[in-house]
Amino acid sequence: MTTDVVGHRSALFWLALKTGVLTVLTLGFYRFWMRTRLRRWYWSAIRPGGHPLEYVGDPVEKLLGFLFAVVVLAFYIGVVNLVLMFASFSLFQDNFAAYVSSLVGVIPLWFFAQYRARRYVLARTRWRGLRFGLEPGAWGYAWRAVVHWLVTILSAGLLLPRMTFWLEKYKVDRTFFGTARMTQGGTWTMLYPAMKPLFLALGIGLLGGAAILSENIPVGAGLCVIAGFVGFYGLFHYRVETLRRLTETKSINGVSLDLAPNAFRVMMIYVLGSLLAASAVFIPMVLLGILLLLIQSADMLAEMGLEDTIAPIAGLGRYAIIAISVMIYFSIFLLWSALTNVFVTLPVIRHYFSTLTLYPAAAIDDIRQRPRDEFAEAEGFADALDVGASL
Repeated sequence: MTTDVVGHRSALFWLALKTGVLTVLTLGFYRFWMRTRLRRWYWSAIRPGGHPLEYVGDPVEKLLGFLFAVVVLAFYIGVVNLVLMFASFSLFQDNFAAYVSSLVGVIPLWFFAQYRARRYVLARTRWRGLRFGLEPGAWGYAWRAVVHWLVTILSAGLLLPRMTFWLEKYKVDRTFFGTARMTQGGTWTMLYPAMKPLFLALGIGLLGGAAILSENIPVGAGLCVIAGFVGFYGLFHYRVETLRRLTETKSINGVSLDLAPNAFRVMMIYVLGSLLAASAVFIPMVLLGILLLLIQSADMLAEMGLEDTIAPIAGLGRYAIIAISVMIYFSIFLLWSALTNVFVTLPVIRHYFSTLTLYPAAAIDDIRQRPRDEFAEAEGFADALDVGASL
């Protein structure tokens, strides 16, 4: 069973732009509706076996969950940080320990929020009328993620595949499609081949550093630049290759998955797509810069010999210039958001899912519906901590 990805870029662009404008006009409140509408568009475009995914999330759930999370986090910031600050000054006569403790205390909440956001999205996703689901386990994921990150950092990154595998396994083994539980097979050592470009970049970088230490600056600098490019590609290769290997060792009710993305193509989509989006917002950024200079100092522009060029704009008046600057400022972000959806997000999704195959397809027919997951807080913590902004 292959997967098709349909949908036109023009429709996505206008949807992203329109919902972005409404988000700005409502001072950010519409973003819950914006994300819901974008997800529905993307989900309906992904069609495994010709059957589109469905996203049935409710923006009101997201809004109420966000408000609940803000209240909880406000308590944490207001009370816990106050206690930490008092203890820090009492013990060390300085607030540095309080800031460090507060940051460390927030890190588990990030992982907690990520897991709960994933649980909500899966609970509101359907395919062929059957719901996905994720068992509760956010705190279990949070402490495991913290421990794995510590081990990875202490190993200088050498145990990164171990962290990638076990955190993915924790989530996948708790994932359901209908009544069928998904399982993650394989071992964490199978991900080491995905790190080959990163090891190569490290080796080239060490050679470059040795050349610089031996006062062969041109060769050393050149090797370091090459190491940077190889390392940049290595990050994409690791992410794409680990996703491929992990996907191919997943199964659900006897159904296996096959994924064949290309790391270089994914990298070029991100690079070229970002460049296209940046080129589109370049002119508005130049205009904004000129207007900000006008607001700051007309005399400075006269000294630069630009008084004739900006004379028509300067005649508008200070408050009109400020209003136009604000409009251009928001236009830059709206254009960037819409264009990155068109040139980056959609092509990446299309590339990944167009290489996804499920087999044997007949085994899916034996899966039955699961109860609805009444998830009252939605993605509130992920929104409040800014880790739930992605699709």
